[in-house]
Amino acid sequence: MPAKSLPQPTPETAMFWTKAKQHELWLQKCEETGKFFFPPRPASPFTGGPAVWERVSGRARLVSFNIPHRAAPGFEGEAPYIVAIAALDEGPNMLTNLPGAAPDPTTLKIGARLELTFEDRGDFSIPQFRLADSQ
Repeated sequence: MPAKSLPQPTPETAMFWTKAKQHELWLQKCEETGKFFFPPRPASPFTGGPAVWERVSGRARLVSFNIPHRAAPGFEGEAPYIVAIAALDEGPNMLTNLPGAAPDPTTLKIGARLELTFEDRGDFSIPQFRLADSQ
């Protein structure tokens, strides 16, 4: 069985992965507009100008999900599982799994509150989101 994939950091993503290893979520923010963006890149997608890194809350809402019943490589034995899009309170969307949530579409509600968690894989910590306790 192949192992779950690991990130391949680049100069643009190195800070993201360094902070994730500390179980913190940091995103870039456009210096001119103040808007956060993801994924990391060399310049603001809004202005082409400079961006700064800032820690974000890790709070989000569920905006979409899919439940694969055929496992992707590294997820054998875990299907069905949830692949979801979390809309961060700060603006950007992130792809995530929903650890601990049942892969049952009748129990997943669009707009449900999510909170940040991390899955440690070797030398990396992968940011993920789970359903918040106060549903």
